[in-house]
This record gives sequence, C-alpha cells and structure tokens, in this order.
Amino acid sequence: MTAPPLLEINDLRTVFDTPAGTVRAVDGVDLVLGRRETLAVVGESGCGKTVLALSVMRLVPTPPGRIASGSVLFRGENLLALDRKRLQDLRGDRISMIFQEPMTSLNPVFRVGDQVAELILRHRKTTRRQALDEVAGLFHRVGISEADQRLRAYPHQLSGGLRQRIMIAMAVACRPDLILADEPTTALDVTIQSQILALLDQLKREMGTSLILITHDLGVVAQMAERVIVMYAGKVVEEAPAEVMFDTPRHPYTQGLLASLPRLGTDPATPLPIIPGQVPSLYDLPRGCRFQDRCPDVRPVCRQEEPALLTPSPGGTVRCWNYA
Repeated sequence: MTAPPLLEINDLRTVFDTPAGTVRAVDGVDLVLGRRETLAVVGESGCGKTVLALSVMRLVPTPPGRIASGSVLFRGENLLALDRKRLQDLRGDRISMIFQEPMTSLNPVFRVGDQVAELILRHRKTTRRQALDEVAGLFHRVGISEADQRLRAYPHQLSGGLRQRIMIAMAVACRPDLILADEPTTALDVTIQSQILALLDQLKREMGTSLILITHDLGVVAQMAERVIVMYAGKVVEEAPAEVMFDTPRHPYTQGLLASLPRLGTDPATPLPIIPGQVPSLYDLPRGCRFQDRCPDVRPVCRQEEPALLTPSPGGTVRCWNYA
C-alpha cells in the first residue's frame, strides 16, 4: 500500500489586487510531496515560487494578496481551512520556513538566542533555561562556533552566513515534518553556500524531514533535489525526477534554462545562450501558452489555447502543445 503524501496542493490560486489590475501570482498549481522527499521549485524571478511557499504557510500579506481558491492538504488536513490557533500550532512545529533574507526575518532588537528559544517555548513544555540550553545545542549542531556567546548576540552583530545558520536552527528546532527553504543561499559567497546546502541535506536525512527548496540556481537543484517543478508566469510548466529533467528537458523554457548554464571546457569569451524576450505581464496574460513570445518552436495553436499538463514517457509532466 502506497503511503499517503505529506503535502498535496490542488488547483492553488493566489492573486494580488492592485490599482493596475489583478496579478495571478500562483495560477492553478498542483503539487504532491512525499515523506522524506526533496522537491525543488525553480524558475526566474517573478514566476511565483515564493508566493507558492507563502501560500502554503498562509503568510501571503492580505491585502493586497489573497488565496482565491484551491486546497493545501498537510497530512490530510486542509491548511487553508484552519482557524488561527490551529495554524499557529502547526507553524514552527510541524511546518517551518527558512526565509530568503535572514536579516529581515530576525528581529533586530532581540538577541538571537532568545528568538529561537521563544519558538521552543511556544511549542514545547519546558523552562526558559532548558530552552536556551537546547538552542546552544542547536547552534553547535548547525556549525556555529562559540554557541554560548552567539546566544547573546544581536542579528546585526553576525555575518550573513551565521544569520542563515540561525534561521536553519530555528527551522529545525522542533523537528518539523516539512521545511520550505526560500533561496536559502542567496547573497552568500560560494563556500558558505556549499556549507549551508550540505547542512540542510544532513539535517533533512537525520530527522526524516521533507524539503521544498525554492531556487533559481540549477546547480543547487542538481546537488539537492530528487524531483523538480519548473514554474513560469505563475504556472507549472514541467515536472520530472531531477535526473530526467537534466537529461531530457521537455519544455522549451526548461531547455533554455539548462542551455544558459556555464560548462567546463567552454571558451570563456563565448557568450552564454539566453532566453529572448521577457516574462509576460501578470496583469495582462496572453491568450494560449504564456511562453509563446519567447519560444523557438511556437505553433499557431500555442497562441490560441493554453496547453494542459501532459504526461509523456518516461515520466514527469509538461505543459506544451508539442507533446499533445
């Protein structure tokens, strides 16, 4: 008997109402995440990756944003239908999120040790002293040296790498079932990026946690993910196991993303291929396929009807008329 998925998203639509019109930031996304699985969500800036994660956490700022329709089932429970208390019980305990910019996610007027301890005190029956001792152990576990001293530091006194490690310590403090990591290595140098990714992977394996990794870095995807979802203009355009996507990308957008990666042995003077054009305005989306104006294989039907998600062999799905 197949185990039920940990997370199942059905026809999720998140919009932002603005004076210029309604932005369909997440437009009919379906997603299934298994237990102990790492799923990467990729795409260029503005494709809806972060809004998707915020929708799962129900942290979309309202107004102007709102979840218009759909369901987000976490262990069979629809997160979109929960009252505030139940939602707060789950956040930080069973579901946690690592935000893109730790400097704006940590409160600048409280010591970092107190901020992580507050999370433990919210979800566990323990004393403040015990919580701080647990935080010191967490800091050591995520590679923060001199943990006892770091407990008393304020966010501005720490480097970007240390702040990101503190955000990871906060995310894993209650051993959640699901972690959403939104660009966890943004603005970090290459060495620190590698350390953070290795740390996330190690903690995930130790705790049996599922991970949704939001990124635009396909190198990170190759290193971390078992399965990949590619988003474009608010929609999923391709989904496949990571090795399948890298070997045989199907959607022209995915092909363009992979073609733009630098490769060893290439003449440094040779310019990298680019995807021409730009993402369509989410205020005024074109009829038909949203990638039509940038696609090298556009056909008349692409400008008339939006393609459905198809399932070509050997697995995965693709939203493209060339596979109809």
